Amino acid sequence: MNWISNYVRPKINSLFSRREVPENLWTKCPECGTMLFHRELADNLNVCTNCDHHMAISPRDRFRSLFDGGIFTEVKVPEPLADPLQFRDQKKYPERLKTARTATSEKEAMLVAEGEIGRTQVVVVAQDFAFMAGSMGMYVGNAIIAAADRAVTLKRPLILFSAAGGARMQEGILSLMQMPRTTVAVQMLKEAGLPYIVVLTHPTTGGVTASYAMLGDVQIAEPGALICFAGPRVIEQTIREKLPEGFQRAEYLLDHGMLDRVTHRRALRDDLIGITRMLTGLPPPVKGDLPAPVPETAAVPA
Repeated sequence: MNWISNYVRPKINSLFSRREVPENLWTKCPECGTMLFHRELADNLNVCTNCDHHMAISPRDRFRSLFDGGIFTEVKVPEPLADPLQFRDQKKYPERLKTARTATSEKEAMLVAEGEIGRTQVVVVAQDFAFMAGSMGMYVGNAIIAAADRAVTLKRPLILFSAAGGARMQEGILSLMQMPRTTVAVQMLKEAGLPYIVVLTHPTTGGVTASYAMLGDVQIAEPGALICFAGPRVIEQTIREKLPEGFQRAEYLLDHGMLDRVTHRRALRDDLIGITRMLTGLPPPVKGDLPAPVPETAAVPA
């Protein structure tokens, strides 16, 4: 036997033909520990197929599943000052922004888009928790104002998906100023008689909860979402008492009148279509995106 042909050559070929296996093919559910294949998870809108735990989903992926045909147009957001306070902790603020932009492939923590859902024209805003914990800074404030202005101009409902850890500390008082700014933007919609629908996702906390996230005409939440100003651990340490089971979760808030409904992510699109059409005076949606049936007219006797 020729050991060069039978052993060395196949070994060399295997080394050069070896392909790298991606590390992100599987995701472990943080709730039940089930390993989920990435395609199966994406097809299920980042909801665990075993325990129904709702994982984070990016604004773009959410928009692709929300808008008709996955088609939407981005709304331009005015750029704020890059680093108004020259803030630095362990890193400079511009470095943190650069890291977040590289990791998410997004410019900032909020995406604004317009398009149709169920043949209903809407403007939609969504926060990206993966971008510096979805923190509310000047860009987020500008995004909500741009979305509200666009909705008023086009006379369309505004739908907002919140997901944030609160205000952005690197912008100090300027980030807190976004609370009254966004409240004014919501008031613009109310004065124009346009629906403002908020979908609270996990987690929605801090100054975001204390401003635009709780001002909707209709308040919806995804199952299990943490919705609060101060977190349960902070409250327990302050009052030194054990909190109720599920405190500050979506289901608890629904039972105590803080929400209108808790909707599964797979059913959310149909819910939003029905609500927006009802609030704008349009006829109910028709399943299957077919033309509405023509009502039968009663026969007139001769």
